Amino acid sequence: MRVLRWLLLVVVIIGVGVAVYLFKPVNAPARDLTLSADATHGAYVLKLGGCVACHTDTKNNGALLAGGKPLTTPFGDFVPPNITSDPNAGIGKWTLAEFAGALDGHGPNGHLYPVFPYTSYTTMTDQDVVDLFAALKQIPPVTAKAVPSTVSFPFNIRLANLAWQNLFFAPHRFAKDSAHSDLWNRGAYIANGPGHCVECHSPRNPLGAIEKGQEFTGAPKGSVGGRAPSLKADDLKKFYAIADLEDTLKTGVSSSGDDLGGEMAEVVKDSTSQWTDDDRHAVAAYLLGVEQ
Repeated sequence: MRVLRWLLLVVVIIGVGVAVYLFKPVNAPARDLTLSADATHGAYVLKLGGCVACHTDTKNNGALLAGGKPLTTPFGDFVPPNITSDPNAGIGKWTLAEFAGALDGHGPNGHLYPVFPYTSYTTMTDQDVVDLFAALKQIPPVTAKAVPSTVSFPFNIRLANLAWQNLFFAPHRFAKDSAHSDLWNRGAYIANGPGHCVECHSPRNPLGAIEKGQEFTGAPKGSVGGRAPSLKADDLKKFYAIADLEDTLKTGVSSSGDDLGGEMAEVVKDSTSQWTDDDRHAVAAYLLGVEQ
């Protein structure tokens, strides 16, 4: 009996230790939210971040940013919410601090599911965040809430997202790599940050986190958004020169002359085709490993 009691004590101690680790706060670096907002630039960040493609149900003629079509995952179907300026159905009541917190994985209603790519948005600059919020405040309000997500147990317990964050998420800001050019760094910022290319074009582990060291190597069939090809330079160079890749991001036509389909077609329509030529050039340069 004494041995059994000691074993139970050890199990309890281990259990408490694991719980403390998994449910400790995940704190992000402080942001400067006193910056003057530029809503015009924020409207561009909105396009850079692909917000329209996810949060607008264009297939059913949904209102701008009033809620997107469901994203099917192994954990359930997630419906991108209404992010218009409506105070009840949208984010009209949110403060700038709450919005910034959501980009680090914690919204006003609790810890966010990583199907919302805050794992990339966390890297955004303070100015981009301030400007994006100002632009969203100008989106016409839509009073209808998006339909609820259907998430299976136990993943429907929002607190579980905190455990996920402790295991797989380290909020941080983009830092320039001095070993590379400004052009390369701009492309790296977009592809790993607001543009979140890495989210779709990387494989994920059984708990839905991007596999470390496998970024941009492609996602297999059955992943969120369907199969996504590798964006590694050696793979892209088989089909693309830098001008060709820029053209694909602008037109949605691949180097073989075929139209891009599925989710990528929407990304081009609502996002990359509306980027500046300089930003398309920067992303193409980064992905292909071009410095100038």
